[in-house]
Amino acid sequence: MHLEDYAPGDRAEIGSHLFTADEILRFARKYDTQAFHLSEEAGLAGPFKGLAASGWHTSAVWMKLMIAFQTRMAKERMAAGLPVGRVGPSPGFRDLRWKAPVMAGDTLTYFSEVLETRPSASRPGWGVLTARNTATNQHGVEVFEFTSAVFVGVRP
Repeated sequence: MHLEDYAPGDRAEIGSHLFTADEILRFARKYDTQAFHLSEEAGLAGPFKGLAASGWHTSAVWMKLMIAFQTRMAKERMAAGLPVGRVGPSPGFRDLRWKAPVMAGDTLTYFSEVLETRPSASRPGWGVLTARNTATNQHGVEVFEFTSAVFVGVRP
């Protein structure tokens, strides 16, 4: 889609993911070696009272699901004969919050809601889309949020 196709308030469910104990341990061994991410025993003794996923793990899953969502949307638009816009780099994010622990066995559903769109002042042919991104667990508790910005091509 092009920048003009997005409107504040547009909200998309980008996907869901089950955080298994094995996956939490594999991620933690590579990227976040805090004890409460590395074993059930240490997790029980730690602040979350169980094996908790790294916040960076929940963030990485958001990125994986967002890329898959964008790919699906592009394929659907091409199949329908609709134009596919360009998505560029992100100039950054803000307000990242891990609001509640993600425990082994939790399933998170991720969402993205458009907050604002505006033409880019520095890059002709591009605009900036700002979105609030969240994840909610199977109990309806919002566990993760951040505000993203991404360059999106304007309609030619």
